[in-house]
Amino acid sequence: MIKYKPVIVIISAASGTGKTTVIKRVLDLEPELFYSVSATTREKRPNEVHGRDYLFVDHETFKKWIQEGKLLEWAEVYGEYYGTPRQPIEEALRNGKSVIADLDVHGMKKLKEIYGENAVSVFLFPPDFETLVERLRKRSEQTGESEEQLKIRINKAKEELSNARYYDYWVLNEDDMAEEAALRIIHILKAAECNSKRLSFKIPEE
Repeated sequence: MIKYKPVIVIISAASGTGKTTVIKRVLDLEPELFYSVSATTREKRPNEVHGRDYLFVDHETFKKWIQEGKLLEWAEVYGEYYGTPRQPIEEALRNGKSVIADLDVHGMKKLKEIYGENAVSVFLFPPDFETLVERLRKRSEQTGESEEQLKIRINKAKEELSNARYYDYWVLNEDDMAEEAALRIIHILKAAECNSKRLSFKIPEE
C-alpha cells in the first residue's frame, strides 16, 4: 500500500507580488495544510496578530533559540532577526501534515538543504515588472515613503526576482487572479506528495 508523505512547500516572491493574498487563498482551499509562522524581533504593527502573522519575541529570546537549535534558519535584517521555528514544522510533518512556508531565498535554500526532496520551492511572479513597480509606488504613497525609499524597494524587488532561477517552480499571479495562482500551488503540492522518489511500494513475496 502506498502511503503519501507530507512535504514542505516554500513560497517566495518580490515585495508587491501579492504573496500574502495567494497564501491565504491556498490555506482557505486546503485547510489541512500547516502554515509555518516565522519568528521576529521587530515591533508588531497595529494590524498584526501574534501567532498569526509572526511570533513576536525579544532579542534575548531569539538569540537563545539560535543557541538551542530551535530555529531551522534565521537571518538578521536591518538590526532585527527573522527565523523559522523548528518544532512546529517537524511536529506537523510527523502528524502527516504538509507545510506551507513564506520565506526568502536564504530561508528556502536552508530548508532545501535540511529536508532535501521533502521540500519544494515555488517563486511567485507579478504580471510584469512595470506592474510591480506601480504596486510599490502606490504602497509608498500610502505609507508616506520618500522617493529614495521607493528606489530602494524597487532595487530590492529586482534582486528578489533575480533569485527566481533557484526555485523548482514558477507561478504567475496576475491581477485579480489569486485563485488561479493558489490552485497552481496546490497542484504542485499534490504532485510533490505523489513523487515516486519519495514513496515506496512493497510487492508481496510469493
